[in-house]
This record gives sequence, structure tokens and C-alpha cells, in this order.
Amino acid sequence: MNISVRIEIFKEGDVYVALSPELNVSSFGETIEDAKRSVKDAIESFIEECERMGTLEDVLEESGFSKINNSWRPRKPIAEEDLALVL
Repeated sequence: MNISVRIEIFKEGDVYVALSPELNVSSFGETIEDAKRSVKDAIESFIEECERMGTLEDVLEESGFSKINNSWRPRKPIAEEDLALVL
């Protein structure tokens, strides 16, 4: 099974935070590469636990993933932008 996951990386203070928004899994590292490795490990652990519990397909579907053959793909936005609100 193949699962494609999008990650975002942010600088927060002295560390880099990597986030998989669809799965709501995050981790951090001292460098961008450390953060990528760390979030990859966290995502793999999350997926393994979902498999162990028998909930992986439900979790992926609820997170917006689509199964194509033996691969899970996240939904792709047709547009993306930042929205500023003045309250």
C-alpha cells in the first residue's frame, strides 16, 4: 500500500515544526531535514497504530484521502490562498 501525504514546515523559535495537516500529525527537529525525518516517523507510527486497530481506511477516508488502485492520495485543492480577516 502507498500513501501520499503532504507536509508543511514552519520555523518556530529555534526549531522546525513539520505538520501533516490532513492527518493532524506533527513533529519537530533542529533542522528542516530533522523535522522531515521526525514527522515521517510520527506518520508511520500513526498509520501502524491505525492498522493495528483496524481503522486505517476509515481514518484516511475521513481525512479526505481517496484510494486509487493500491494507493491513497490526499484531496487536492482547486485553489489555495491566504485570507485576512479584520475583526
